[in-house]
Amino acid sequence: MNRGVPASPEGTLLVGLDLGTTKTACLVAEASPDGSLSVIGVGRAPSSGLRRGVVVNIEATIDGIQRAVAEAERMAGVKIGSAYVGVGGDHIKGLTSHGVIAVGRKDHEIVPEDVERVLEAAKAVPIPQDRDIIHVLTQEYLIDNQDGIREPVGMSGVRLEAVVHVVTGAATSVQNVLKSCERAGVRVLDLVLQPLASAEAVLSPDERELGVCLLDIGGGTTDLLVVSDGAVRYTGVVPVGGLACTRDIAVGLATPNDDAEALKRAHGAALLSLVAEGELIEVPGVGGRPARKVERQLLGRILQPRMEEIFQLTLNQLKASGFHARLAGGLVLTGGASQIPGACELAEEILGRPARLARPQGLGGLVDVVQGPDYATAVGLIRHALKEGARSGAASSARPGPDRGEDRPKSGGGNPLGALKRLFKDYF
Repeated sequence: MNRGVPASPEGTLLVGLDLGTTKTACLVAEASPDGSLSVIGVGRAPSSGLRRGVVVNIEATIDGIQRAVAEAERMAGVKIGSAYVGVGGDHIKGLTSHGVIAVGRKDHEIVPEDVERVLEAAKAVPIPQDRDIIHVLTQEYLIDNQDGIREPVGMSGVRLEAVVHVVTGAATSVQNVLKSCERAGVRVLDLVLQPLASAEAVLSPDERELGVCLLDIGGGTTDLLVVSDGAVRYTGVVPVGGLACTRDIAVGLATPNDDAEALKRAHGAALLSLVAEGELIEVPGVGGRPARKVERQLLGRILQPRMEEIFQLTLNQLKASGFHARLAGGLVLTGGASQIPGACELAEEILGRPARLARPQGLGGLVDVVQGPDYATAVGLIRHALKEGARSGAASSARPGPDRGEDRPKSGGGNPLGALKRLFKDYF
Protein backbone atom coordinates (compact mmCIF):
# COMPACT_ATOMS: atom_id res chain seq x y z
CA MET A 1 0.00 0.00 0.00
CA ASN A 2 1.48 3.32 -1.03
CA ARG A 3 -0.01 6.12 0.99
CA GLY A 4 1.83 8.90 -0.86
CA VAL A 5 1.62 12.49 0.33
CA PRO A 6 -1.06 15.15 0.07
CA ALA A 7 -1.02 16.74 -3.36
CA SER A 8 -0.24 20.43 -3.53
CA PRO A 9 0.77 22.78 -6.33
CA GLU A 10 4.17 23.46 -4.75
CA GLY A 11 4.77 19.92 -3.54
CA THR A 12 5.38 18.70 0.01
CA LEU A 13 8.60 19.39 1.89
CA LEU A 14 10.09 16.46 3.82
CA VAL A 15 13.05 16.41 6.21
CA GLY A 16 15.23 13.49 7.28
CA LEU A 17 17.70 13.80 10.17
CA ASP A 18 20.39 11.14 10.53
CA LEU A 19 22.15 11.20 13.92
CA GLY A 20 25.38 9.27 13.52
CA THR A 21 28.42 8.69 15.69
CA THR A 22 30.71 10.72 13.43
CA LYS A 23 28.29 13.02 11.59
CA THR A 24 24.82 14.53 11.73
CA ALA A 25 23.16 14.82 8.33
CA CYS A 26 19.99 16.74 7.50
CA LEU A 27 18.24 16.33 4.17
CA VAL A 28 15.37 18.41 2.78
CA ALA A 29 13.45 17.12 -0.25
CA GLU A 30 10.38 18.23 -2.13
CA ALA A 31 7.83 15.56 -3.01
CA SER A 32 5.78 16.36 -6.07
CA PRO A 33 2.15 15.20 -6.40
CA ASP A 34 3.29 12.27 -8.57
CA GLY A 35 5.50 10.97 -5.73
CA SER A 36 8.91 11.92 -7.17
CA LEU A 37 11.52 13.37 -4.83
CA SER A 38 13.86 16.30 -5.44
CA VAL A 39 16.63 17.14 -2.97
CA ILE A 40 16.71 20.88 -2.29
CA GLY A 41 18.83 21.14 0.85
CA VAL A 42 21.64 19.20 2.55
CA GLY A 43 23.31 19.91 5.87
CA ARG A 44 26.16 18.09 7.53
CA ALA A 45 28.01 18.65 10.80
CA PRO A 46 30.58 16.66 12.81
CA SER A 47 29.07 14.64 15.64
CA SER A 48 30.84 14.27 18.95
CA GLY A 49 27.90 13.71 21.28
CA LEU A 50 27.15 10.08 20.40
CA ARG A 51 29.07 6.88 20.99
CA ARG A 52 27.95 3.75 19.17
CA GLY A 53 24.68 5.47 18.38
CA VAL A 54 23.97 6.39 22.02
CA VAL A 55 23.86 9.99 23.26
CA VAL A 56 26.71 10.52 25.73
CA ASN A 57 26.89 14.32 25.56
CA ILE A 58 23.52 15.96 25.02
CA GLU A 59 24.86 19.49 24.51
CA ALA A 60 27.27 18.34 21.80
CA THR A 61 24.45 16.36 20.17
CA ILE A 62 22.18 19.42 20.19
CA ASP A 63 24.94 21.55 18.67
CA GLY A 64 25.49 19.03 15.85
CA ILE A 65 21.77 18.92 15.08
CA GLN A 66 21.46 22.71 15.03
CA ARG A 67 24.46 23.14 12.75
CA ALA A 68 23.31 20.49 10.26
CA VAL A 69 19.76 21.84 10.24
CA ALA A 70 20.94 25.44 9.79
CA GLU A 71 23.07 24.47 6.80
CA ALA A 72 20.18 22.58 5.20
CA GLU A 73 17.87 25.55 5.84
CA ARG A 74 20.25 27.96 4.13
CA MET A 75 20.63 25.74 1.09
CA ALA A 76 16.91 25.01 0.74
CA GLY A 77 15.60 28.46 1.71
CA VAL A 78 13.17 26.95 4.22
CA LYS A 79 12.75 26.75 7.99
CA ILE A 80 12.74 23.28 9.51
CA GLY A 81 10.32 22.67 12.36
CA SER A 82 10.15 18.87 12.41
CA ALA A 83 11.83 15.82 10.91
CA TYR A 84 11.91 12.07 10.57
CA VAL A 85 14.86 10.92 12.67
CA GLY A 86 17.06 7.85 12.38
CA VAL A 87 17.93 5.82 15.47
CA GLY A 88 20.53 3.07 15.84
CA GLY A 89 23.34 1.77 18.01
CA ASP A 90 24.27 -1.34 19.94
CA HIS A 91 21.25 -0.95 22.22
CA ILE A 92 18.96 -2.03 19.36
CA LYS A 93 17.63 -5.59 19.53
CA GLY A 94 15.24 -7.56 17.32
CA LEU A 95 13.13 -10.65 17.91
CA THR A 96 10.52 -12.65 16.00
CA SER A 97 7.04 -13.00 17.48
CA HIS A 98 3.76 -14.72 16.56
CA GLY A 99 0.17 -13.68 17.16
CA VAL A 100 -3.05 -15.59 16.55
CA ILE A 101 -6.75 -14.69 16.70
CA ALA A 102 -10.09 -16.19 15.70
CA VAL A 103 -11.84 -14.41 12.81
CA GLY A 104 -14.99 -12.88 14.27
CA ARG A 105 -17.33 -12.46 11.31
CA LYS A 106 -19.97 -15.11 10.61
CA ASP A 107 -18.92 -15.31 6.96
CA HIS A 108 -15.27 -15.67 8.11
CA GLU A 109 -14.09 -12.86 5.84
CA ILE A 110 -10.98 -11.12 7.17
CA VAL A 111 -11.37 -7.35 7.56
CA PRO A 112 -8.80 -4.66 8.49
CA GLU A 113 -9.89 -4.79 12.13
CA ASP A 114 -8.84 -8.46 12.25
CA VAL A 115 -5.40 -7.54 10.96
CA GLU A 116 -5.05 -4.86 13.63
CA ARG A 117 -6.05 -7.34 16.34
CA VAL A 118 -3.61 -10.04 15.23
CA LEU A 119 -0.76 -7.54 15.04
CA GLU A 120 -1.57 -6.32 18.53
CA ALA A 121 -1.46 -9.95 19.67
CA ALA A 122 1.87 -10.49 17.90
CA LYS A 123 3.56 -7.55 19.60
CA ALA A 124 2.28 -8.55 23.05
CA VAL A 125 5.61 -10.13 23.94
CA PRO A 126 7.39 -9.69 27.26
CA ILE A 127 9.46 -6.52 26.88
CA PRO A 128 11.57 -5.28 29.82
CA GLN A 129 10.42 -1.99 31.27
CA ASP A 130 13.69 -0.34 30.28
CA ARG A 131 13.04 -0.96 26.56
CA ASP A 132 10.70 0.64 24.01
CA ILE A 133 9.23 -0.93 20.89
CA ILE A 134 10.43 1.00 17.84
CA HIS A 135 9.04 -1.12 14.99
CA VAL A 136 6.73 -4.07 14.53
CA LEU A 137 7.52 -5.29 11.01
CA THR A 138 5.17 -7.81 9.44
CA GLN A 139 6.86 -10.83 7.87
CA GLU A 140 3.84 -12.90 6.82
CA TYR A 141 0.31 -13.95 7.68
CA LEU A 142 -1.14 -17.44 8.01
CA ILE A 143 -4.79 -18.30 7.43
CA ASP A 144 -5.84 -21.70 8.75
CA ASN A 145 -2.14 -22.74 8.73
CA GLN A 146 -1.63 -21.62 5.11
CA ASP A 147 1.57 -19.57 5.20
CA GLY A 148 3.18 -17.04 2.87
CA ILE A 149 0.22 -14.64 2.80
CA ARG A 150 1.12 -10.96 2.54
CA GLU A 151 -2.31 -9.30 2.40
CA PRO A 152 -5.07 -11.26 4.22
CA VAL A 153 -7.86 -8.65 3.97
CA GLY A 154 -10.73 -10.02 1.89
CA MET A 155 -9.70 -13.65 2.28
CA SER A 156 -11.71 -16.20 4.27
CA GLY A 157 -10.65 -18.24 7.26
CA VAL A 158 -11.38 -19.01 10.89
CA ARG A 159 -7.85 -18.62 12.27
CA LEU A 160 -5.52 -15.71 11.45
CA GLU A 161 -1.87 -15.65 12.48
CA ALA A 162 0.83 -13.02 12.04
CA VAL A 163 4.60 -13.43 12.17
CA VAL A 164 6.37 -10.14 12.95
CA HIS A 165 9.85 -8.85 13.67
CA VAL A 166 9.83 -6.63 16.76
CA VAL A 167 12.63 -4.05 17.05
CA THR A 168 13.27 -2.55 20.48
CA GLY A 169 15.67 0.04 21.84
CA ALA A 170 16.84 1.09 25.29
CA ALA A 171 14.22 3.52 26.64
CA THR A 172 16.80 5.97 28.00
CA SER A 173 18.68 6.06 24.68
CA VAL A 174 15.46 6.71 22.78
CA GLN A 175 14.43 9.43 25.23
CA ASN A 176 17.81 11.16 24.91
CA VAL A 177 17.53 11.23 21.12
CA LEU A 178 14.05 12.73 21.39
CA LYS A 179 15.19 15.26 24.00
CA SER A 180 18.20 16.31 21.91
CA CYS A 181 16.04 16.95 18.86
CA GLU A 182 13.39 18.85 20.80
CA ARG A 183 15.97 21.06 22.50
CA ALA A 184 17.53 21.74 19.10
CA GLY A 185 14.14 23.02 17.91
CA VAL A 186 13.22 20.00 15.79
CA ARG A 187 10.02 18.10 16.54
CA VAL A 188 10.36 14.36 15.93
CA LEU A 189 7.61 13.14 13.62
CA ASP A 190 8.86 9.55 13.75
CA LEU A 191 11.87 7.51 14.79
CA VAL A 192 13.13 5.03 12.18
CA LEU A 193 15.75 2.33 12.56
CA GLN A 194 18.75 3.55 10.56
CA PRO A 195 19.50 0.36 8.57
CA LEU A 196 15.79 0.06 7.81
CA ALA A 197 15.85 3.55 6.33
CA SER A 198 19.04 2.77 4.40
CA ALA A 199 17.42 -0.34 2.95
CA GLU A 200 14.52 1.74 1.70
CA ALA A 201 16.98 3.94 -0.20
CA VAL A 202 19.33 1.38 -1.75
CA LEU A 203 17.81 -2.12 -2.05
CA SER A 204 16.24 -3.25 -5.29
CA PRO A 205 12.96 -5.23 -5.41
CA ASP A 206 14.84 -8.30 -6.71
CA GLU A 207 17.28 -8.20 -3.80
CA ARG A 208 14.44 -7.97 -1.30
CA GLU A 209 12.77 -11.03 -2.77
CA LEU A 210 15.88 -13.21 -3.22
CA GLY A 211 17.37 -12.44 0.17
CA VAL A 212 19.95 -9.76 0.90
CA CYS A 213 21.96 -8.49 3.85
CA LEU A 214 22.39 -4.74 4.17
CA LEU A 215 25.61 -3.98 6.02
CA ASP A 216 25.70 -0.39 7.29
CA ILE A 217 29.27 0.26 8.44
CA GLY A 218 28.88 3.40 10.51
CA GLY A 219 31.31 5.18 12.77
CA GLY A 220 30.56 3.39 16.04
CA THR A 221 28.75 0.22 14.96
CA THR A 222 28.00 -1.94 11.94
CA ASP A 223 24.27 -2.56 11.57
CA LEU A 224 22.87 -5.67 9.87
CA LEU A 225 19.49 -5.99 8.19
CA VAL A 226 18.39 -9.15 6.38
CA VAL A 227 15.49 -8.84 3.96
CA SER A 228 14.03 -11.93 2.25
CA ASP A 229 10.74 -12.61 0.49
CA GLY A 230 10.02 -8.89 0.71
CA ALA A 231 10.14 -8.66 4.51
CA VAL A 232 12.67 -7.91 7.26
CA ARG A 233 13.82 -11.21 8.74
CA TYR A 234 16.71 -10.23 10.99
CA THR A 235 18.34 -7.19 12.57
CA GLY A 236 21.67 -7.18 14.35
CA VAL A 237 24.54 -4.96 15.47
CA VAL A 238 28.29 -5.52 15.37
CA PRO A 239 29.89 -3.22 17.99
CA VAL A 240 32.75 -2.19 15.69
CA GLY A 241 32.72 0.50 12.99
CA GLY A 242 34.82 2.98 11.06
CA LEU A 243 36.04 4.84 14.15
CA ALA A 244 37.91 1.72 15.26
CA CYS A 245 39.81 1.87 11.95
CA THR A 246 40.64 5.53 12.56
CA ARG A 247 41.89 4.84 16.08
CA ASP A 248 44.06 1.99 14.83
CA ILE A 249 45.67 4.31 12.28
CA ALA A 250 46.19 7.05 14.87
CA VAL A 251 47.97 4.64 17.22
CA GLY A 252 49.80 2.65 14.58
CA LEU A 253 51.16 5.67 12.71
CA ALA A 254 51.43 8.03 15.73
CA THR A 255 49.28 10.74 14.18
CA PRO A 256 46.34 12.83 15.47
CA ASN A 257 42.84 11.37 15.11
CA ASP A 258 41.72 13.97 12.58
CA ASP A 259 44.75 13.27 10.41
CA ALA A 260 44.21 9.52 10.80
CA GLU A 261 40.66 9.96 9.48
CA ALA A 262 41.96 11.96 6.53
CA LEU A 263 44.57 9.29 5.77
CA LYS A 264 41.90 6.57 5.91
CA ARG A 265 39.72 8.43 3.43
CA ALA A 266 42.51 9.47 1.05
CA HIS A 267 44.86 6.48 1.08
CA GLY A 268 43.13 3.65 2.97
CA ALA A 269 42.61 0.17 1.51
CA ALA A 270 40.80 -2.80 3.02
CA LEU A 271 42.92 -5.19 0.94
CA LEU A 272 46.70 -4.96 1.03
CA SER A 273 46.86 -6.43 -2.48
CA LEU A 274 45.37 -3.19 -3.85
CA VAL A 275 48.38 -1.13 -2.71
CA ALA A 276 51.48 -0.95 -4.86
CA GLU A 277 54.81 -1.68 -3.23
CA GLY A 278 57.02 1.32 -2.55
CA GLU A 279 54.19 3.89 -2.67
CA LEU A 280 54.78 6.58 -0.04
CA ILE A 281 52.33 8.78 1.86
CA GLU A 282 52.92 11.70 4.22
CA VAL A 283 51.88 11.21 7.84
CA PRO A 284 51.49 14.32 10.07
CA GLY A 285 53.25 14.17 13.42
CA VAL A 286 51.81 14.60 16.92
CA GLY A 287 52.45 17.64 19.11
CA GLY A 288 54.21 19.72 16.49
CA ARG A 289 56.54 16.95 15.38
CA PRO A 290 57.40 17.08 11.67
CA ALA A 291 55.52 14.98 9.13
CA ARG A 292 57.25 11.89 7.82
CA LYS A 293 56.98 9.59 4.83
CA VAL A 294 55.83 6.00 5.27
CA GLU A 295 54.87 3.25 2.86
CA ARG A 296 51.17 3.16 2.04
CA GLN A 297 51.26 -0.60 2.55
CA LEU A 298 51.77 0.06 6.26
CA LEU A 299 48.39 1.80 6.31
CA GLY A 300 46.88 -1.22 4.57
CA ARG A 301 48.40 -3.59 7.14
CA ILE A 302 46.61 -1.59 9.84
CA LEU A 303 43.26 -1.32 8.09
CA GLN A 304 42.81 -4.82 6.70
CA PRO A 305 42.73 -6.71 10.05
CA ARG A 306 40.09 -4.33 11.46
CA MET A 307 37.89 -4.65 8.36
CA GLU A 308 38.36 -8.43 8.51
CA GLU A 309 37.13 -8.34 12.10
CA ILE A 310 33.98 -6.44 11.11
CA PHE A 311 33.13 -8.91 8.36
CA GLN A 312 34.00 -11.96 10.47
CA LEU A 313 31.72 -10.79 13.29
CA THR A 314 29.02 -10.22 10.67
CA LEU A 315 29.51 -13.74 9.34
CA ASN A 316 29.25 -15.16 12.86
CA GLN A 317 25.91 -13.39 13.43
CA LEU A 318 24.47 -14.46 10.10
CA LYS A 319 25.44 -18.08 10.65
CA ALA A 320 24.08 -18.08 14.21
CA SER A 321 20.78 -16.60 12.99
CA GLY A 322 20.49 -19.15 10.18
CA PHE A 323 20.24 -16.52 7.43
CA HIS A 324 23.70 -16.83 5.89
CA ALA A 325 22.50 -19.54 3.51
CA ARG A 326 19.48 -17.44 2.43
CA LEU A 327 21.33 -14.53 0.84
CA ALA A 328 20.94 -15.26 -2.87
CA GLY A 329 20.87 -11.48 -3.41
CA GLY A 330 24.24 -11.11 -1.71
CA LEU A 331 25.46 -8.19 0.36
CA VAL A 332 24.90 -4.44 0.02
CA LEU A 333 27.43 -2.26 1.84
CA THR A 334 26.60 1.24 2.99
CA GLY A 335 27.85 3.72 5.59
CA GLY A 336 30.99 5.82 5.55
CA ALA A 337 33.54 3.03 6.05
CA SER A 338 32.05 1.00 3.19
CA GLN A 339 33.77 3.44 0.83
CA ILE A 340 37.26 2.24 1.77
CA PRO A 341 38.67 0.69 -1.42
CA GLY A 342 38.58 -3.09 -1.28
CA ALA A 343 35.74 -3.28 1.29
CA CYS A 344 33.38 -5.08 -1.10
CA GLU A 345 36.07 -7.50 -2.27
CA LEU A 346 37.03 -8.34 1.33
CA ALA A 347 33.37 -8.80 2.30
CA GLU A 348 32.92 -11.24 -0.61
CA GLU A 349 36.01 -13.16 0.42
CA ILE A 350 35.01 -13.57 4.08
CA LEU A 351 31.23 -13.94 3.81
CA GLY A 352 31.22 -15.90 0.57
CA ARG A 353 28.50 -13.82 -1.05
CA PRO A 354 28.61 -11.24 -3.86
CA ALA A 355 28.77 -7.67 -2.56
CA ARG A 356 28.13 -4.24 -3.99
CA LEU A 357 28.48 -0.69 -2.75
CA ALA A 358 25.15 1.04 -2.12
CA ARG A 359 24.10 4.21 -3.91
CA PRO A 360 20.80 6.03 -3.19
CA GLN A 361 18.67 5.97 -6.35
CA GLY A 362 15.61 7.63 -7.84
CA LEU A 363 16.21 11.22 -6.72
CA GLY A 364 16.19 14.56 -8.47
CA GLY A 365 17.66 17.91 -7.51
CA LEU A 366 21.00 17.96 -5.69
CA VAL A 367 21.69 14.30 -6.37
CA ASP A 368 25.44 14.79 -6.76
CA VAL A 369 25.66 15.79 -3.08
CA VAL A 370 23.88 12.71 -1.69
CA GLN A 371 25.03 9.97 -4.04
CA GLY A 372 27.45 8.43 -1.55
CA PRO A 373 26.66 5.49 0.76
CA ASP A 374 27.08 7.76 3.80
CA TYR A 375 23.82 9.53 2.86
CA ALA A 376 21.78 6.33 2.42
CA THR A 377 20.08 6.66 5.81
CA ALA A 378 19.09 10.30 5.28
CA VAL A 379 17.65 9.49 1.85
CA GLY A 380 15.81 6.51 3.30
CA LEU A 381 14.27 8.71 5.99
CA ILE A 382 12.87 10.93 3.25
CA ARG A 383 11.39 7.90 1.50
CA HIS A 384 9.90 6.75 4.78
CA ALA A 385 8.41 10.21 5.27
CA LEU A 386 6.87 9.99 1.82
CA LYS A 387 5.05 6.81 2.84
CA GLU A 388 4.10 7.76 6.37
CA GLY A 389 3.40 11.47 6.01
CA ALA A 390 -0.23 11.27 4.93
CA ARG A 391 -1.19 8.94 7.77
CA SER A 392 0.58 11.00 10.42
CA GLY A 393 -1.05 14.19 9.17
CA ALA A 394 2.35 15.91 9.23
CA ALA A 395 3.91 15.11 5.91
CA SER A 396 5.29 18.60 5.50
CA SER A 397 8.16 18.98 7.94
CA ALA A 398 9.62 22.16 6.51
CA ARG A 399 8.07 25.46 5.52
CA PRO A 400 9.09 28.46 3.39
CA GLY A 401 11.57 30.61 5.26
CA PRO A 402 11.41 34.30 6.17
CA ASP A 403 12.59 35.25 2.69
CA ARG A 404 9.32 33.79 1.47
CA GLY A 405 7.22 35.69 3.96
CA GLU A 406 6.77 33.19 6.81
CA ASP A 407 8.25 32.60 10.24
CA ARG A 408 9.88 29.50 11.52
CA PRO A 409 7.39 26.99 12.94
CA LYS A 410 7.70 26.50 16.67
CA SER A 411 8.93 23.15 17.89
CA GLY A 412 6.87 21.01 20.19
CA GLY A 413 3.38 19.72 19.92
CA GLY A 414 2.38 16.13 19.34
CA ASN A 415 3.76 13.14 21.20
CA PRO A 416 6.93 11.77 19.60
CA LEU A 417 6.77 8.65 21.79
CA GLY A 418 3.53 7.75 20.04
CA ALA A 419 5.54 7.28 16.87
CA LEU A 420 7.50 4.50 18.57
CA LYS A 421 4.39 2.40 19.05
CA ARG A 422 3.04 2.52 15.51
CA LEU A 423 3.08 -0.51 13.27
CA PHE A 424 5.22 -0.30 10.17
CA LYS A 425 3.25 -2.78 8.07
CA ASP A 426 3.99 -1.24 4.67
CA TYR A 427 7.75 -0.68 4.81
CA PHE A 428 8.71 -3.37 2.32
